[in-house]
Amino acid sequence: MELSILLPETFKEQTIRELLEQEWLVPRKVRHFLRIRKNVSINDEPALFHFTAKAGDKITLNFEADDYPMPKLRLGNPANVHVLFEDEHLIILNKPAGMKTHPNQPDEQETLLNHLAAYLAPKNQVPYVVHRLDKETSGAILFAKNPFVLPILGRLLEKKEIYRRYQAIVSGALKETSFTIRKKIGRNRHDRRKRVIDEHKGDVAITHVEAVSYSKEKNQTLIYCVLETGRTHQIRVHLQSIGHPIIGDPLYHPKPKGRLMLHAYELHLVHPFSGETIVATAEPGIE
Repeated sequence: MELSILLPETFKEQTIRELLEQEWLVPRKVRHFLRIRKNVSINDEPALFHFTAKAGDKITLNFEADDYPMPKLRLGNPANVHVLFEDEHLIILNKPAGMKTHPNQPDEQETLLNHLAAYLAPKNQVPYVVHRLDKETSGAILFAKNPFVLPILGRLLEKKEIYRRYQAIVSGALKETSFTIRKKIGRNRHDRRKRVIDEHKGDVAITHVEAVSYSKEKNQTLIYCVLETGRTHQIRVHLQSIGHPIIGDPLYHPKPKGRLMLHAYELHLVHPFSGETIVATAEPGIE
């Protein structure tokens, strides 16, 4: 696998060693082999690790097969892949409702990851999971297209530098048009599938909510949510906890009907290599 990256104008001058270790999070073992095999170049000239990289330079990395062994995935159907954004390193898809993000068993092949593997197979690429959406949730979801960029995207997620905006329809009329739910979430001891509010042992969870429109006829409200944390079922649990469960929620609505009305509407991130701001909007929504 050969990767060439043009360092953006905002890049701060540093050594190749610092770039690989601190910026690009290349594992120690892989850095070792890049160095001894002389598989790093700057502007098509061989580079040692003490060489300085600066804005405008083209950095080329040549990885051997054993640097990043490719995982084995069963191939699904590429027709189930709906691309919102794609380049050499990452891809954002619009996930259908009712489809799992990734397999839990090696023989599964009907998840989005399997379908994406089939889509990327002609390019000799394999997808990697950056984050997940619940099976019932639709919308924008990010995958890595190579193992090199995976930890970099993971760090962006941990540092809350990947912005996600969700659309949902909930039961009832909300009293406020804009508010924040701050309630800790933990496991449900009686049902492994579910999560509960647990202010003593739960993890900190913060959800920002904006009410958009209310249907008096249906007694339902269209809302948008932005996550400040990423707990399992966070939006679903938080909205149920304030008496406004999401319509169609099979776990948290007392009388679920139809599909879960939760949709990952927007995903924003700054590209880790180009510095470009990427905004992916997953249309249509659930209105």
